[in-house]
Amino acid sequence: MSTGIVPGFDLGAEIILCKPTLTSYIRKTCSELPLDHCIVYSTTDNREARMKSILSVNAGSSSVKINFYTFENPPRSIADAEISGITAPPPIFKYQQGDKKHKEQVDEKLGTPQEAFNYLLKRCFETAELSEITSVDDLQYICHRIVHGGDYREAVEINDETYHHLESFEDLAPLHNFSALEIVRHCRTELPKVKSITFFDSAFHHTIPEPVRTYAINQEVAKANGLRKYGFHGISYSFILRSVAQFLKKPAEKTNLIVMHIGSGASICAIKDGQSIDTSMGLTPLAGLPGATRSGDIDPSLVFHYTNEARKLSPASTKEMHISTAEEILNKKSGWKALTGTTDFSEIAVPNPPTKAHKLAFDIFVDRILGYIGNYYLKLNGQIDGVVFSGGIGEKSALLRKTLVDKCHCLGLGLDDAANDKGPGDGETVKDLSQGSGKGPRVLVCQTNEQVCLRS
Repeated sequence: MSTGIVPGFDLGAEIILCKPTLTSYIRKTCSELPLDHCIVYSTTDNREARMKSILSVNAGSSSVKINFYTFENPPRSIADAEISGITAPPPIFKYQQGDKKHKEQVDEKLGTPQEAFNYLLKRCFETAELSEITSVDDLQYICHRIVHGGDYREAVEINDETYHHLESFEDLAPLHNFSALEIVRHCRTELPKVKSITFFDSAFHHTIPEPVRTYAINQEVAKANGLRKYGFHGISYSFILRSVAQFLKKPAEKTNLIVMHIGSGASICAIKDGQSIDTSMGLTPLAGLPGATRSGDIDPSLVFHYTNEARKLSPASTKEMHISTAEEILNKKSGWKALTGTTDFSEIAVPNPPTKAHKLAFDIFVDRILGYIGNYYLKLNGQIDGVVFSGGIGEKSALLRKTLVDKCHCLGLGLDDAANDKGPGDGETVKDLSQGSGKGPRVLVCQTNEQVCLRS
């Protein structure tokens, strides 16, 4: 029997190959273990597995990123490629294989995620250096990252039933699922022989208790429409949990953490005994912390005072994707972009902010994060193994880390300034930034090795 983690989709999600006689036993065993996302195949399903490859896909509204891996134990990275600027042409093509990097402007029009995906496959298969992948016939699995998985608690293989169930989530999260599902549709039509597996950012949070995930609204309406807290960034949180637990030499199921995934989209999660018990995002990724273009938590009625066109369809809507003006304002025209004019947090998190607006944006962000840290510290009864910074900003901004930890001194947190200023090194997945001899909660930074969550 061999087992391999699907790279880039580290949700504890494993594809396990075993003898046909062991398939039922392994599936039953996995269902009884804390492997929330385990897919088991017999070796008869994968006679040429080691000759095949895995393709992971991360589709956003303005970019598509793909990564090729060998299907072996452990999986080995072959190459990755990306198209960015779909909504702001000209698009840019990036390709990397080992130390080789290539970047160029694309002359042809790529107006949709499907067109970008097709272009990426074509370019990769026509690249002479990619000798290990010569055509789509080499693909064994396509692994799709989907932000909103609704009530799915684990990764699923796409078939007619699961595909139509995923379609039902589009109205719930048009801004976040549409691009990914467009590529899932394309793969079902154009690559029907390749197994597609979907991994969900929301699945990690299925352990959130009922009082936490329930909104105080009519429950018949809520249940009929799937209106509850789901939470996101779960792919990243799962990777961080496993990495930090290993670093601390503790079983994941006995680890308590407050984890911050801080990027252009930001969230925070309380993990107790290896399970999510609360997170800042809610029905959609809009709830919780502000971000580059997201408002985060606001009074729900604010948007109706902000504009009298809140209920109308946004000009950004298409025939296939319906977005209200309110959704567009709060998701795309708010956050620190609305406060400062920039989406680049490195221009905001500086010792001497260029304007009062930049300082205000930084202070707002710190205030909102502190509120969740205090909340989750109480929910964990003060029994935490560590506070973890991750995500592009969490990993890079020494000033944000220092500001937050200094304000959490009353919780027993302390920061080694030299270690904080240096930050994590290349290949250093987890780094301890704590001050002192190791007593009390640790202050850690984790470089999440989960490329599909960087644009969430």
